[in-house]
Amino acid sequence: MAVTDVAAFAHLTDSDIENLMAELDEVRREVESSRGDRDARYIHRTIAAQRALEVAGRAILFRSAYRATWWSGAAALGVAKIVENMEIGHNVMHGQWDWMNDPEIHSSTWEWDMSSVSKHWRLTHNFMHHKYTNILGVDHDVGFGLLRVTRDQRWTPWNLGNLFLNAVLALGFEWGIGLQPLELENFFAGRTDRKVSLKRIREFLVKAGRQVFKDYVAFPMLTMLSPGASYKSTLTADFFANMIRNLWSNAVIFCGHFPDGAEKFAMTAVCGENRGQWYLRQMLGAANFEAGPLLRLMSGNLCYQIEHHLFPDLPSNRLHLISIRVKGICEKYDLPYTTGSFPAQYAKTWRTIAKLSLPDRYLHDTADDAPETRSEQMFLATAPRVAPVDPATNRRLGLKTAIADVHQRHRARTTVGRLHQ
Repeated sequence: MAVTDVAAFAHLTDSDIENLMAELDEVRREVESSRGDRDARYIHRTIAAQRALEVAGRAILFRSAYRATWWSGAAALGVAKIVENMEIGHNVMHGQWDWMNDPEIHSSTWEWDMSSVSKHWRLTHNFMHHKYTNILGVDHDVGFGLLRVTRDQRWTPWNLGNLFLNAVLALGFEWGIGLQPLELENFFAGRTDRKVSLKRIREFLVKAGRQVFKDYVAFPMLTMLSPGASYKSTLTADFFANMIRNLWSNAVIFCGHFPDGAEKFAMTAVCGENRGQWYLRQMLGAANFEAGPLLRLMSGNLCYQIEHHLFPDLPSNRLHLISIRVKGICEKYDLPYTTGSFPAQYAKTWRTIAKLSLPDRYLHDTADDAPETRSEQMFLATAPRVAPVDPATNRRLGLKTAIADVHQRHRARTTVGRLHQ
């Protein structure tokens, strides 16, 4: 089952959570007070470089009839779309650069280069997802309405297609993001305001139509004027670039939300939640992956998904340094800091999706202590040997030690059982 009592799961007292909140608030104040020209130069240079790369990619595709230039142009365009989507569009629309008061780089005016309508995404993502992160039944990003990613989602025969559905979602990720705010299932069932829904559907169709026309009609027709390109060669290159962007953004997002250790929560966990408890839930509900400068840029700095969920409106270029502070806070309160290599984190998401395509009776771990689903109930049966402070080191003990203790005792029982067989 999902976590129902975050404080109990985390092994923290009310005083601990207050102190944790004060430390994270101080991180926010320090970053907000130090924002300035260096940050502004970063985002302006990133936008300029992205646009230059897109222009270069489209220019190369004027000779897309040749294999080498087809691959070069499609790859350049695909990378440009990734940077625009991840490091620019996503972060601008979070309000990370609103402090600059630049009308071009403002969350209320930016429209990104994909089929999703920006204002629709801001509602479902900035409000629903970031406020109710991993709250079952409220945060629609838990499985995106297609996938079973936790045992708290009741198994149905539909879930046998988990792997196939995930592959389809990855390839068409921009369309999944665009359709998600429309809530078509509720619309056809009559559970939404029809007038509001129809307006959203019209806005989506207009935006999606504009994107399809630009990538698959206008630009291929333009390159036909060149003897080195054809309509088909440019159309397929544009399609390939969009697929690169979709697959990559899907992988990055999934690595931040579905690897082992990214916890899910029941609605009771958010009832009466204060800011410190919200901070704690964000830390427990997200996961990072290790990245150098290039991978940080290409992931929109969402390799620091924990820090992004703590401070979604702080500039992305600051998350690397913020992560050092957050790691220290996790160490101080003995909280897990969930991270790993990019391939390992992505492989874990696919493993979870594959495993949960099966009914629970075929799964080995319990519903309270599985890699993808844990709750405070995992500590009740084994009564972990966790004291508030380690007398040998004077270090406080909490969730990280408690989980390790439960798993150590489980392995010991398993070993004894095998010896008696």
